Amino acid sequence: MRFKQKIAKLSLIDSKDDSFRITTQINVDHLMDSINHVGMLNLPLLVEKETGYKIVCGFRRIEACRRLNWADMEVRILESDTKQLECITYAITDNSLQRPLNLIEQSISINLLYPFFKDVSFLGQELSAMGLPDNPSIVKKIKELCHLPKSVQNGILSNTISLAMALELGRLQQDAGESFSKLFETLKLSLNKQKEILTIVKEISLREDIPILKVIKTDRVQKILSNEDLDRNQKIRKIRIYLKQRRFPVITAAEKELEDQLKKLKLGSGTKLIPPDNFEDSTYILKLFFKNLTQLKDRQAKIDELIKNPSLRKIIDRPN
Repeated sequence: MRFKQKIAKLSLIDSKDDSFRITTQINVDHLMDSINHVGMLNLPLLVEKETGYKIVCGFRRIEACRRLNWADMEVRILESDTKQLECITYAITDNSLQRPLNLIEQSISINLLYPFFKDVSFLGQELSAMGLPDNPSIVKKIKELCHLPKSVQNGILSNTISLAMALELGRLQQDAGESFSKLFETLKLSLNKQKEILTIVKEISLREDIPILKVIKTDRVQKILSNEDLDRNQKIRKIRIYLKQRRFPVITAAEKELEDQLKKLKLGSGTKLIPPDNFEDSTYILKLFFKNLTQLKDRQAKIDELIKNPSLRKIIDRPN
């Protein structure tokens, strides 16, 4: 690396040029305290341009100094003929040496390097040297992340949305992807529940021939989300029930009817009647729980009563 160390006026440093920005971090309060207390330990790296300087490394350090009302600061200035690829390499390395890069920062890094490597294997070698993922299929997936809507990227940064889910949301229309990411962020849904809700909404969209966005923007969902009397888990449960009822109206009605008839049967804790999955066939399972022969005899008497109960006939004889 060829550079000279000098004092540069902050007014000549272009902080709006994000060409080499890797970091997704914005807050500089802690950095201001550190600089104010011990000074600048790692000098920013700049490159000369026609008027002033472009930042290669040190965006947050320079911003912290601006907020501390510094007029100038000590920096490292690269030679004016430094190639762009070299600047990109310095920027990625500077950030990755400070901390592991998050997925969005990895995506930014890959996108900056990508145009310079026609051969994917050479790109992989470069990424590996910088401590970044080098598997071609993983690189391809991560590369897409920084092109996704900001709300989806924020979900990744907050660990609310996984890489796989982010890419799936990215395949939706932008408004729909953003709405899902905000919903997942608000409810702090697990990955399994995210997949469940997304799948059901897609199926409702196809079944009713309406846009996905219209399904999750319905008044019913919005009222549940805005209900301050409900905690997060209650909102999740109500939204899942509503979507399931809308997606499977026949099954939902059958489950409700079964629930009503089971109450009338009064099975008790020692007997359990299990319906067929999604009521797709006519085979029911009766489970008995007992600790000794006396309890088993009691269960036998209960079965005799159960067979004569008209509510059981209504359950068994329901049309499939």
